[in-house]
Amino acid sequence: MPTSFTVVPVKDVEDSGKSAEAAHSSKPVSLQIFGEEEDTVNNSEGPRSGDDSLRESSPFLNPDYDREQYDGTNMALFEEEMDSHPMVSSLLNKLAKYTNLTQGVREHEEAENEDGVRRVTVVVPQMGTFIGVYLPCMQNILGVILFLRLTWIVGTAGILGSFAIVSMCCICTLLTAISMSAIATNGVVPAGGSYYMISRSLGPEFGGAVGLCFYLGTTFAGSLYILGTIEILLIYIVPTATVFKADSQEGESAAALNNMRVYGTCCLVLMALIVFVGVKYVNKLALVFLACVMLSILATYAGVIKTVIEPPEFTVCLLGNRSLRNDRFETCAKTEIVKNNTITTELWTLFCDSKYLNATCDEYFTLNNLTEIQAIPGLLSGVIKDNLWGDYGPANMIIEKKNQLSVSAQDSSNDIYKPYIFNDIATFFTLLVGIYFPSVTGIMAGSNRSGDLRDAQRSIPIGTIMAILTTSFFYISCVVLFGACIEGVVLRDKFGDSVKKNPVIGILAWPSPWVIVIGSFFSCCGAGLQSLTGAPRLLQAIARDGIIPFLQVFGHGKANGEPTWALLLTVGICEIGILIASLDDVAPILSMFFLMCYLFVNLACAVQTLLRTPNWRPRFKFYHWAVKEWGDGIRGLSLNAARYALIRLEEAPPHTKNWRPQLLVMCKLDSELAVKHPHLLSFTTQLKAGKGLTIVCSVLEGTYMTRGNDAKIGEQNLKAVMAAERTKGFTHVVVSSNLRDGFSLLIQSAGLGGMKHNTVLMAWPAGWKQARDSAARRNFIETVRETTEAHQALMVAKNIDHFPSNRERLKEGTIDVWWIVHDGGLLMLLPFLLRQHKVWRKCKMRIFTVAQMDDNSIQMKKDLQVFLYHLRLDAVVEVVEMHDSDISAFTYEKTLVMEQRSQMLKQMQLSRTEREREAQLIHDRNTASHSTATDKASGGVPDHVHMTWTKDKLVNERNRNREGMGVKDMFNMKPNQSNVRRMHTAVKLNEVVVKNSHDSELVLLNMPGPPKNKKGDENYMEFLEVLMEGLDRVLLVRGGGREVITIYS
Repeated sequence: MPTSFTVVPVKDVEDSGKSAEAAHSSKPVSLQIFGEEEDTVNNSEGPRSGDDSLRESSPFLNPDYDREQYDGTNMALFEEEMDSHPMVSSLLNKLAKYTNLTQGVREHEEAENEDGVRRVTVVVPQMGTFIGVYLPCMQNILGVILFLRLTWIVGTAGILGSFAIVSMCCICTLLTAISMSAIATNGVVPAGGSYYMISRSLGPEFGGAVGLCFYLGTTFAGSLYILGTIEILLIYIVPTATVFKADSQEGESAAALNNMRVYGTCCLVLMALIVFVGVKYVNKLALVFLACVMLSILATYAGVIKTVIEPPEFTVCLLGNRSLRNDRFETCAKTEIVKNNTITTELWTLFCDSKYLNATCDEYFTLNNLTEIQAIPGLLSGVIKDNLWGDYGPANMIIEKKNQLSVSAQDSSNDIYKPYIFNDIATFFTLLVGIYFPSVTGIMAGSNRSGDLRDAQRSIPIGTIMAILTTSFFYISCVVLFGACIEGVVLRDKFGDSVKKNPVIGILAWPSPWVIVIGSFFSCCGAGLQSLTGAPRLLQAIARDGIIPFLQVFGHGKANGEPTWALLLTVGICEIGILIASLDDVAPILSMFFLMCYLFVNLACAVQTLLRTPNWRPRFKFYHWAVKEWGDGIRGLSLNAARYALIRLEEAPPHTKNWRPQLLVMCKLDSELAVKHPHLLSFTTQLKAGKGLTIVCSVLEGTYMTRGNDAKIGEQNLKAVMAAERTKGFTHVVVSSNLRDGFSLLIQSAGLGGMKHNTVLMAWPAGWKQARDSAARRNFIETVRETTEAHQALMVAKNIDHFPSNRERLKEGTIDVWWIVHDGGLLMLLPFLLRQHKVWRKCKMRIFTVAQMDDNSIQMKKDLQVFLYHLRLDAVVEVVEMHDSDISAFTYEKTLVMEQRSQMLKQMQLSRTEREREAQLIHDRNTASHSTATDKASGGVPDHVHMTWTKDKLVNERNRNREGMGVKDMFNMKPNQSNVRRMHTAVKLNEVVVKNSHDSELVLLNMPGPPKNKKGDENYMEFLEVLMEGLDRVLLVRGGGREVITIYS
């Protein structure tokens, strides 16, 4: 990961030490001017069902951070918000304890110390790519089909057809693995592996459906492996150990199926007991089973090499061009000479009604001669030409050698009773694809072990793809080598009846067929145990998600977490596959389940890429989905679809991983109703890229009766600028009696249903100092307060007219993030979104954070490196050390000038309005005096005296005027110490920001909130001006009170 670290020490001009005046308080000083204390958030949003490992107790920031005791001066600017916006150093300290182990990983030990407190000792995952991903994938991919069916597939489909089948299936799994790698590296994959990846990417509805497909596929895979185990046992190891015996040749098939059912059920029960009692031993024996597979493959390759030197001595007996089962006879001849006497052989009795030479024999037997050919002619024999093309056929078709001459018989009704080798099932291309596909599944074995991996985001893509490439090489090479070495009639002999009941791949292996028999037997046993181990845990994860109510009972298990009830259901479903009793019938079912699962893995990747969600930041970059903007479709359905989507959106707030800035852009219109800052819309386009919600709005002062037409013209002007800047969204211009009420109305009510904004974007009011009144300042500060109260994020752009337009391309430069306090992670999300646009694409991201006196800057680097790695963000990190120091004379003087200016503005507030009030007061007094004199003259008592100003108002007005400070006193005043400390923070931060980021293309800063006490409003803007002084493009960012970025997928 391209992350480097640089410590930038900040040396103070003056000797370090604390100012007595600045450190006089013995408790944390509550910042009245700058930091608005966040209200305690009511955790009304319950955790999502089905997301136990990723439950969010609240969408808002965790208020349980330890409040830091910042008695110094450096961070006084932010200390009022420490309860809800902790310092980055305290956040990173918690990240040091992060582990990607989840509740599903039971490799930790509980211990009880002396004081009786139970503690958990967590075993840090240590598995690397080879042991943790590559070998498990190899073990799951290589298996029963390779040993029991691949030679038959090659013989039936031919080398070219088999090559097409293998290539098609391997490409399918490779593409799925690429998509899975992108999803797996898009955050931490907790227990549940592939199921969690899909469900957390596509949502619970898709996740539940895909999870069930994956579960059923894994369960039927157990049936497949058990049937393979029993097939090897009953055909090749102990063929006499049968419970059901066939009375005739017609009943052999039924007897064989019944034997498979009985032995398969017994094997399933035995394996279930092993899984129930000792699952640890199953995992430990996995490498032993894999060793058996690899040994068998090596023996096969060794046998291929040996065929060049000396082909094996196995032969096949042909009658005409028909292959015969040679398990019932030894000599491939009709007669033989023994002691000069011609006698019939065992083969004669199979085709004739007696053993005598004058017996009546089968017509085909009489017309054709017997020949014996080599079963494995060898690599250089040229048999590859005969095996290039396929030989499909119906069930019960006799297997014949293509180029061998024979004489056909007129009556073939009795052929089924003869020792010919038949097709047991009808064969066609798609059937062979269905039978073969399970041999390439198992690619998710690595992702299912993500909790055990040292670095899952690196190991899963490398290990999975390397395993697929390795096994694909094995399969493709086996297809070519089998077709080049083995006779065609032998390849099409599924069970090896023509070669003394040996597996066809076994007669090729060196030194003995038993290497393949024993190796494949243990391989199938191990794979079956692995399936029975993994499937119940997958069902348990689905049940605990609560997506399907009737499955919730299967979420329970033993005290140690073992899924007992899920294991029972898995055994029951697995028994269904065993009762089918045919490996060829179970394999296509298994293929369908896995194909559906792989479909949704690819769909998850495609949807995330097409939507460009901010949380989609996979570290694995070598994937591609063609993105095409589709048209509106059937317009008549648009309204219903929009209504349905809005209703669904309103049901629940978005999860953190789905959060993206939905913008409410506050645009200002000039006197001619033209957009004053069009670059604000350019920046919106660069930030949003047409995704999500954008509402561009403006406020006109007046009444709608008089300015309704102006509002329509303003909307048209906004739409014109949006079209020019390629901003996709909606426009809204409101007319209000004052700007403040208009802004408040938009913040509260813009949007519809679930399609509401969560972020407000506005330009910095650059002319607030030059304004004749304080309306601009008050409007800005109240807007900040209202966005905070509404839990909406706020972005304020300084010098927005200097921001790049959509036509510019920044060739180089940096986007600098100054991460002072953590308020949800929006600061780090914004540069990632900007860099998706071609304007900012070549800019690099730098993250600065501040280390205090008590912080370990070295540890902060390591913790921040871990945090950025899990966030999948590539950035250069620079830790800035800020030591406590005396407040400089410059800071003291700057604070004094600020307060003097505020007092002068208060004195100047006696404007025309106040003078009119005083005139009204004098007028009311005179009117009252005149009325009193008149009443006395008339002798009457007045019923009512009209007075605009009462006596209380008069007293208050006098007191307020008395509080006014004279000009002479103003220049003798001393600055408020709280303001001095805040100014010190602003000055020191500005120094380090300007020093390190003066050449950057954009600077992002934490924006402190305004004070609760509105008496300090006049100083708030001044602090922000000092903080941004000397910087060209600045974006002040204030979080909305919830996490917006996550390490999870």
